Amino acid sequence: MNLTVLIHCPDQKGIISTVTNFLHQKGGNVVYLDQHVDKPAGVFFMRLEADFENGYTKALFKQEFESQIAANYQMKWQAFLRKEKPRMAIFVSKYNHCLYDLLSRYHSGELEADIPFILSNHTDLKYIADQFSIPFYHVPISKANRKEAEQEHLRLLEEYKVDFVVLARYMQIVSSTVIDVYPNKIINIHHSFLPAFAGAKPYHAAFERGVKIIGATSHYVTEELDAGPIIEQDVAPVSHTHSIKDFIAKGRDLEKIVLSRAVKLHVQHKTVVYNNKTVIFT
Repeated sequence: MNLTVLIHCPDQKGIISTVTNFLHQKGGNVVYLDQHVDKPAGVFFMRLEADFENGYTKALFKQEFESQIAANYQMKWQAFLRKEKPRMAIFVSKYNHCLYDLLSRYHSGELEADIPFILSNHTDLKYIADQFSIPFYHVPISKANRKEAEQEHLRLLEEYKVDFVVLARYMQIVSSTVIDVYPNKIINIHHSFLPAFAGAKPYHAAFERGVKIIGATSHYVTEELDAGPIIEQDVAPVSHTHSIKDFIAKGRDLEKIVLSRAVKLHVQHKTVVYNNKTVIFT
């Protein structure tokens, strides 16, 4: 088996050698290792991959690693099998650019995840789900029925055994009802470098301000709106020669790219959240 392990804990000497020696004793061969120390916070982060060819199992690893290593170092850790593809639900409203981009990457095999369903508060994009033969669920949402709608969201997520959710321009606020069940497992895409140019017409506001760059930010969703741990960001240059239409086109290109990068990082287990920030392993 190929196992990916994510670790963070209070920093101290000997963590790397202790972990790698443990893996060696269990017949594992470390094929990748990256680490980072947040010195001001005194926290150690590590991501490693190891191959086992001796029949060693994930269940046994979790049991022995927790009792023999993790407990002693006060580790918070996760382990993932490469062959186990995470299950990703996509929530969307009426904009189709991020949805098309994710589905094309999924269809080409570039995105190593399973997509059990697409959910929307409108029916406009059902035809896209049909094109890719993915189940589509229409769950209207309003102030009057928000609680009932979110309970339906949770029912579907549980029924399909979803591991994480991608908001591919889902134009609704996700409340703690769902966030608490999927902490640091809901990925959103936001126009601009947060928190600039909030509101319904960000590119119009950016145009009026005469900005020289526009950007996009992908982040994990928290109860504080658009203030969750940032996963990925990018920018594109603009000038006085560009129209609002140009801003929107460039912005949507950035949104697609930044969201797909963030999803890939999450799928590949390269993100660790700590104190509302992320450590991103390459």
